[in-house]
Amino acid sequence: MLPSIFMAKRKQSGTKSVLLKRTLLIVGCLLAGVLVYISYRVFGPNTKAFGDNKYFYVRTGSTYSDVLEGLREQSIVRNSTSFNWVAKELGYPSRVKAGRYKITPGMSNFDIVKLLRSGRQAPVDLVINKLRTKQDFIHKIGINLEADSVTLAAMMRDQVYLRQFGLDSNTVMCAVLPNTYEFYWNTSADAVFRKLEKAREAFWTDERKAKAKALDLTPVQVTIIASIVEEETNKNDEKPLVSSVYINRFRKGMRLQADPTVKFALQDFGLKRIREVHTQYESPYNTYRVAGLPPGPICTPSEKSINAVLNTPDTDYLYFCARADFSGYHAFAATYSEHLENARKYQAELNKRGY
Repeated sequence: MLPSIFMAKRKQSGTKSVLLKRTLLIVGCLLAGVLVYISYRVFGPNTKAFGDNKYFYVRTGSTYSDVLEGLREQSIVRNSTSFNWVAKELGYPSRVKAGRYKITPGMSNFDIVKLLRSGRQAPVDLVINKLRTKQDFIHKIGINLEADSVTLAAMMRDQVYLRQFGLDSNTVMCAVLPNTYEFYWNTSADAVFRKLEKAREAFWTDERKAKAKALDLTPVQVTIIASIVEEETNKNDEKPLVSSVYINRFRKGMRLQADPTVKFALQDFGLKRIREVHTQYESPYNTYRVAGLPPGPICTPSEKSINAVLNTPDTDYLYFCARADFSGYHAFAATYSEHLENARKYQAELNKRGY
């Protein structure tokens, strides 16, 4: 009997051991599965399908709820529930930072939360080419940066604010030099303007200031003349000659009679032919009616145009008009009679072409 009982107990013990091992194995597999699932939710890809890159914008003053709503609206994450869990675990809801963030395909919840929490923004390369009006500039800033357009517009009218930069509401666009500027997306309107003004200060080196002084002009006056030159021709090699005409007229007290200033006064930049009715339009920018330089620049001139003015040659030219060959170049004249002959040829060609 004893051996049989002993064997039965041993068999029963072995069965329990097997069951225990199986249970532990099942529990282990379940735990491993849970860990794999959690790891996947934390470190696995959670971006929706999009191109090479996508930018996620968090506005200044945004709450964590705003971020979650933005992620859904901008179709950034595939599973917002898992993102929310990871974000809370990493303490992001209390550390929301405004900015523009570069999201790449395949980023995990951990990657996204870590990026947003760090505040490491993708900077904006703001490319400024030729702009004609303050409204053009304000629009340019508004579509590229968070800076408030209303605030920026008010700043550009504020004479007290502009006085610290040696500018006023007419000359304010002298601070906007065509170039590529790097900004963080959530830069304020004031910080945007100050950075541009700092770039203008750097541009006006002692050498450039000395050249302006030699012409008996201020940097602002040089910029105004350069803006007219910019609009008159895109031929860099003749810009100094165009500048010489306007500087000679300015020195003699003649009216500049610059067609681009009429277009600016009318805010009609598509005019191809300036007629007498246009030249009679009342505006301080219409240099057919008003002597001297216009109150401010009529566009943001390029560095080449500004340098062309600074390197204006000594000429006796007082007139110029487009060449009749429509090459884009101009015919220059020192006398009015010579100018009339050049103009007659050009007008005849205009009529011939039906303009």
